[in-house]
Amino acid sequence: MFHFLQKEPRAIRFLCQPEDSGVIAPPVPAKAVLPDWFRKLPAVDQAHLSTTNNGLTVKRCMPFLDAMTTGWILPIAATVRLEIKDNGRSVEAGWEFDRVMVSNHGAHQVAGNPREPAPPCKFHNYWSIRTPPGWSCLFLPPLNRPGQPFECVAGIVDTDTYAAHIHFPFFATAPDGLYSVEKGTPLVQVIPFRRDAAAVTAEIRAETRMEATERAAVHRNTIAGQGWYRKVARASR
Repeated sequence: MFHFLQKEPRAIRFLCQPEDSGVIAPPVPAKAVLPDWFRKLPAVDQAHLSTTNNGLTVKRCMPFLDAMTTGWILPIAATVRLEIKDNGRSVEAGWEFDRVMVSNHGAHQVAGNPREPAPPCKFHNYWSIRTPPGWSCLFLPPLNRPGQPFECVAGIVDTDTYAAHIHFPFFATAPDGLYSVEKGTPLVQVIPFRRDAAAVTAEIRAETRMEATERAAVHRNTIAGQGWYRKVARASR
């Protein structure tokens, strides 16, 4: 009898309380919520296209795009109003939803941080995140999506064992004023990863002649075409 190895499931689960299903904003794939400015940007700017300029925009930059489309976006569950006052020294929050949406950390917990005098605050999240054994999640401000009046702090959680809600510390970054953070606004980007894959050793040395040839081939393929060269060039052995 033949025995076939079953592949390890690689699903990430976002779970909410039954009464919150269909009410709070759900997580979405990062690639589904690209910023409007990026969607409207042409891959080639015809106004700059000439014999000395290929007119390429960041839309042809695969590292930039890959960063934006990796993982999931966890949004704010319900609309919150943030009022930033006293040159950023005070942040007040209000909402109509029947869950706590924002609370405060003690400033002494991050004394001397570069965001001072902005106080450390915290968005409350009502999705629990579960990953397969050996998988953790990196939570960070949505990549290449600036423009919100706040920025969440990055962190890593072992979501294969930690099942409680993960809340997101943030600092207000906008000038004094009243800001409405609408339901569904991206809070953090969630990138699952295998912990053993992250535990790589470093080799730090000068490159070999073969490695230099490979690097040069990749660069030349990139500039020979229209955009990022994804394939790894292999020099003849």
